[in-house]
Amino acid sequence: MIKPLDNHVVLKVEKQNQEEKQVGGIYLAGAKEEKPNTAEVLAVGPGRVLENGNRVAPEVEVGQKVLFDKYAGSEVELDNQKYLVVRDTDLIAVID
Repeated sequence: MIKPLDNHVVLKVEKQNQEEKQVGGIYLAGAKEEKPNTAEVLAVGPGRVLENGNRVAPEVEVGQKVLFDKYAGSEVELDNQKYLVVRDTDLIAVID
């Protein structure tokens, strides 16, 4: 498993069901597949260190579902599994 450092968070991105849009067998322009922006939190780093030396822990916990910025993070593949590593500041919301 990946152990994130500082304020990084490891996410397992949820695949979205994208139906191909076609009319009469012709693919519509602009119907390209967009990158999903929801994921499950798999691991959380200890947080970033402030100038005064105090550490600020990320606001998310393992197991939560989150929304993240569309172009955030770095994709990583480990043991044939793809993960997304983002900074906690790239997370937009927690999904209940």
